Amino acid sequence: MKTIIKTSKAPLPIGPYNQAILSNGTLFISGQIPMNPETKELIIDSIENATNQVMDNLKAILAEAGMDFEDVAKTTIFLSDMNDFSIVNTAYASYFNQTTAPARETVQVAGLPLGVPVEISMIAVKN
Repeated sequence: MKTIIKTSKAPLPIGPYNQAILSNGTLFISGQIPMNPETKELIIDSIENATNQVMDNLKAILAEAGMDFEDVAKTTIFLSDMNDFSIVNTAYASYFNQTTAPARETVQVAGLPLGVPVEISMIAVKN
């Protein structure tokens, strides 16, 4: 059985998908972009601010599912420019305890939705 997770505190989907799906204690969060959910504005003035907005959106979805960053088991970071890796990594790291941080990969892609510089997806597990 799957449960659709939806919150107004994160951007609504821009296609035929849901913000997240909870199935058997595992939360699959769709890739989040740096969009302010209240104003619908893209936060792309800096890669640091963009990453923080993405992480805040992910945090809101985790909270809606009764989880937090300690429950995250796996993340995928998509970057339009790998030269942004260091800045994104620093901003991302501030949301996790280094000793319990999730598994992760970071990949550069040719393009992201709405031309944003970063998108992050997550898988979280509630034990």
